Amino acid sequence: MAATLCGKLLPQKGWLPVTQSVRHGSKAVTRHKKPIHILKKKLVAVTQYIPPKPTPPPGAYPCQTAVVQEQESPLMRLLKRDVEEVFRDCKMVGVAQNNSSRSDDMMMLRNRFHKHGIKVKFFPNQVMRSFLSESIYGNMTPLFIGPTVLFVSKEPKVKEMLATLRVSPQMVLLGACVDNTLLSAQGVASYARLPSVAVVQGELVGGLSAPASHTGSLLQRHPARLTALLQQYVAQRAKAEEAT
Repeated sequence: MAATLCGKLLPQKGWLPVTQSVRHGSKAVTRHKKPIHILKKKLVAVTQYIPPKPTPPPGAYPCQTAVVQEQESPLMRLLKRDVEEVFRDCKMVGVAQNNSSRSDDMMMLRNRFHKHGIKVKFFPNQVMRSFLSESIYGNMTPLFIGPTVLFVSKEPKVKEMLATLRVSPQMVLLGACVDNTLLSAQGVASYARLPSVAVVQGELVGGLSAPASHTGSLLQRHPARLTALLQQYVAQRAKAEEAT
């Protein structure tokens, strides 16, 4: 009986079991996360997407807009008063961009303008924009960006200003206000090509006086002709009477 069981349980020669139990070595535990370097953690934290918070529908909350009015300093009010006097007293206010002009070049430019009665003035752009936004010259506000210079004179001396600016390439004319008229750089050049007021007045007076003199000559021509004809008629009558 025992021999029969052993013969059945023990493997026979040339026979292999259906299943074989193979024992493997110990495996590493993969359930734990691999440690990440601290720099990579910081990079991931910085670059992580944060969705925006949903905005409430319009009208859900009352509108709370606090209007903050900046109080002007005394210096700014004083400069605005000076700018107002410039625009009130001067008929020509030119705006130019200062492209890194040196101090000696600026002194030479001042002297050239002083010969023609034109003054060079500097005002902060904040003061100019604050004044222009409250005045009728509001369209000049875009000109005051960056370093700017004002050329002012009590009389419109556009030709002299352009002739002086040709010598100074650092100054680029942006626009001007001449006789309360806003002009671009091309408009200022066109204005400079116009004749002076005295020449226009002389041409106007000549044009108005020409028809009057022509009318006087026309009025005098017919009486003179009539007088000549009457004198000729009287002379002919006198000769006819003498012949008879």
